Order: sequence, then structure tokens, then C-alpha cells
Amino acid sequence: MKVVVLDPTGSDELAFLQEFAPTLDLVAPASAEEPLIPLLSGAAALLSKGCMVSDDLMAAAGDSLKLIQLRSSRRDRVDLPAARSRGVRVALMPQVGCIAVAEQAMSLMLGVSKKIVQGHQATVAGAYRERGVEPIRTEERRHKFQWMQLPDIFELNGTTLGLVGFGEIATEVARRARAFGMEVLYWKRQRLPAEIEAEEDVSYRDLPALLAESDIVSLHVPLTPETECLIDAEAFARMKNEAYLINTCRGGVVDEEALVNALKTGKIKGAGLDVFFYEPIPHDHPLLSLDNVLLAPHMGGGSGGARMKQARDVMMNLVALSEGGPLKHLI
Repeated sequence: MKVVVLDPTGSDELAFLQEFAPTLDLVAPASAEEPLIPLLSGAAALLSKGCMVSDDLMAAAGDSLKLIQLRSSRRDRVDLPAARSRGVRVALMPQVGCIAVAEQAMSLMLGVSKKIVQGHQATVAGAYRERGVEPIRTEERRHKFQWMQLPDIFELNGTTLGLVGFGEIATEVARRARAFGMEVLYWKRQRLPAEIEAEEDVSYRDLPALLAESDIVSLHVPLTPETECLIDAEAFARMKNEAYLINTCRGGVVDEEALVNALKTGKIKGAGLDVFFYEPIPHDHPLLSLDNVLLAPHMGGGSGGARMKQARDVMMNLVALSEGGPLKHLI
């Protein structure tokens, strides 16, 4: 069965995919300059990660096309009306690595909102003794609630989350944030179609408005010349004094000197960071001396097996198509 991988794919990546499905005939463009149309004739399936699957591509594949398999959980990368009219099925495939980073972003939000680390440290140290509190035997109505009286604890429910960037990872963050009862705003260079905004229950703002309205700002953009130090002193000046910054994308997106100043002066309330300008973060970095930050050693990607699992899941769906078996994540 012929499967065309629409995204430019080197021979190593193609061989990696082929290992999971040796019975399939995989074809891919070697570079972005190679035209796709000549590759498509006779394809039973199109596999896409970032390439928009248009009606023209489906037409070039012809009547043999049975499935469009996306390496994504977002359906805005395929012309769905065209697929319906041609009787071509469409399957999503959530990216495990993106889910891992989304979970890390939510963990940092929960960590800063519930003061998890401070609470642990105070509990282990028995710091209640400094407050003149004595242990009592707890009962249903008699207990020492919040015996350390840690300040600034709040609920995510009812707060506004601003997502800077709205790709695969931010999509997963938005879905989890809504489950916590958060309102979700987003900014990206190209606004999403209205139907995708409605489906994901997110609202668009330009970047200045998003920074000003959000209780928590979470970063999800690639590091490019355009995004380096995107969150600078001017950006912090726009944020609420009670706001928190979460960064799980790349350290260079944040001007760390401006961040340290904003944290020290109370321009923002705090930050949760999994990434840094230099990694590992230098042992004498001023961020390490602040008590309103939650820091992690760039561990948001999870166990490291996400690429293999996601590739295997995608290829097994294509094998199922070739064997007439059930397909997963059809829309």
C-alpha cells in the first residue's frame, strides 16, 4: 500500500518510520523544494505533520485515496469539507511529546498557585514551631488547617490563562486548562479560523492585550530571531502585578535580566520555568536566589520515548488500513 509522507523527510527519518511498517510503500519529498503532486498518484494514504492537506493534494492522489493520517491532534491542517466530499477518512494522532510538555506546564501552574515546594519544605523542616503552633490530634471538625499560613495560594479555577503561541503543545495545555475552569486566551501570528476557536473554546487577543488580561501567561513559541527575548521589560510592564509567567518552550524567548527585575520588584508575582537561556542554568544565576520562582531542569519532554511511541501509533494506524482493521482517532 502506497503512503505519501507529505512533510519533507530525510532518508533516516523515512527509514525510522519504515521500521514500524515494513509492508508499506513509503514515499516522501526529500526537501521542501520537491513538488508533491508527482508523488501522489495511486496513494492510499497521506501522512502529514505540518503540511496543509488541500483538495488539490487529494485530487492528485485520485480515487485510490482512503485515509488522511495527521501526526497532530488539530484538525485545521486538512480541508475537511473536501475530504468528506471525496469520501476520504481523516484520523488524528495526539503527539505524546506535546502532551508531556503540556502536563509540565500545568504542573508549574499548579506548583506556583498551591505553593507546593514551599509547603513541602516547611512541612519537612517543622517550621510550624516558629509560629508557636503545637500538634493536635485531628478530628473531622478539629484540625490545623494551613498551619504554616503560606501566602498567595489561589485556585486556577476562574483565572485567565494567556497562551503565547498556539501550536500542538498549547492546544493540549488549553484543553487541560479548561478542565480546571480557566478562561483561555491565545495569540499567534496567524489567527485560527473561527470554527477552530469555537471547537477549542479559546479567544484570540493581540499580544499586548493578552499580557494585560492574563493571570497566568504560558509561553509556547519556537525560538527564532523574531521571538528571541519576546518577553522583555516592556512585556512585563504590560502584565498584571499578580500575574505569573510559565515557560516550557525555550529559555531564549524570555529576557532573563528583565524577568529577574520584574520578580524582584513585584512587577509580576512569580514564575515557573522549565527552560533557561543557558542550560544547565548557571549555579550563580540570580533566579536561584529568588523565593517566588519554581524551577525545573528542562524535564517537560517526559521520558524521552515520545518520538518512538508517536511514530509507532501513527504507522500502526496505516498498517490497520492496509489490513482492513479498525482505525483509531477517526474524525
